[in-house]
Amino acid sequence: MQTALVTGGSGYVAGHLVDLLLMEGYRVHTTVRSLSKQKKLLNLNRLRNMHPKDLKLFEADLLQEKSFDEAMKGCDVVFHVASPFLMPEQIKDGQKDLLEPTLNGTRNVLNSVNRYESVKKVIFTSTVGAIFGDYSDVYDMEDGVLREKYFNSSSTLQNNPYHYSKTIAEQEAWKICKNQNRWKMVSINPGLILGPYWTPTSDSGSLHLLDELLKGYFFYGAPNFSFTYVDVRDVALAHLRAAERDDASGRYIVAEKAMISFLDMSLIIGPAHKHPCLLPTHTVPDWAVRMLGPFFGLTQDYIRKHLGICFAVDNQRSIDELGMVYRPISQTLTDHYQSWLQWR
Repeated sequence: MQTALVTGGSGYVAGHLVDLLLMEGYRVHTTVRSLSKQKKLLNLNRLRNMHPKDLKLFEADLLQEKSFDEAMKGCDVVFHVASPFLMPEQIKDGQKDLLEPTLNGTRNVLNSVNRYESVKKVIFTSTVGAIFGDYSDVYDMEDGVLREKYFNSSSTLQNNPYHYSKTIAEQEAWKICKNQNRWKMVSINPGLILGPYWTPTSDSGSLHLLDELLKGYFFYGAPNFSFTYVDVRDVALAHLRAAERDDASGRYIVAEKAMISFLDMSLIIGPAHKHPCLLPTHTVPDWAVRMLGPFFGLTQDYIRKHLGICFAVDNQRSIDELGMVYRPISQTLTDHYQSWLQWR
């Protein structure tokens, strides 16, 4: 029986990963910012009741050195999942809200890994946003296809701070990994993560985005924006496979081959939605988005580099080397909607 550390256990992806690891027979250590916030611990307390001997909770702060040392003791594999994911409208200060916890958290976790010789493998949760900044960046990639070999070079703290913070953090993680020869690292780079969630308090930007759609913010029509996407349960499984397969290495895009638009999501959810009139059934003309977008916080530069742009995603490494078989989007969105109904 191996012991795994999952950072940020009360989060969206980490919650599913903790559950999966316990089902697969692992002992699990997981960290949270505070053990006193019971609402955030609903899922972890449920799992702890089911696996009282195999799940241990620890307090840890991404910004504090040696904060993860106690949780790291005796662990064979570390899943560094904890990291803020905020949509642009949720960000007040890119430096404090994103870059500092993401970069310093990566350093603190991996420096702790360096102090504990039991750890042999680290699975780092990154994002496709560490590969590209703006959608238009993909035009410059080979055949205009999103591939793992690229790193985002266009995002800044002012322009897309989330993608910037994840890019800087992943690059720092690879640097720390290369400066030692005891443990191996694999990076999981998922698209927009969708699917069921188990607590009502997640700060995940993907949940915020779907919340706006499901509440009817786009009832007038869907802007022509599309997203790389993946089911949260598939993301958790990719982490497990990356940890267990000896030949897993480097970076893995974990996402479907084709993007999905706001309108497509709406049409899939529509038949299950209690108030389908809240969902858009047509696309807003691009000219209207260009004219009205600034009133909703979208700059003309952002609109120009994202509106109407779709690209193919090369996910073949995840299929060939991790054995991924991705869930149908209809199942993902239906399950997402049902959990949204439960926690709203």
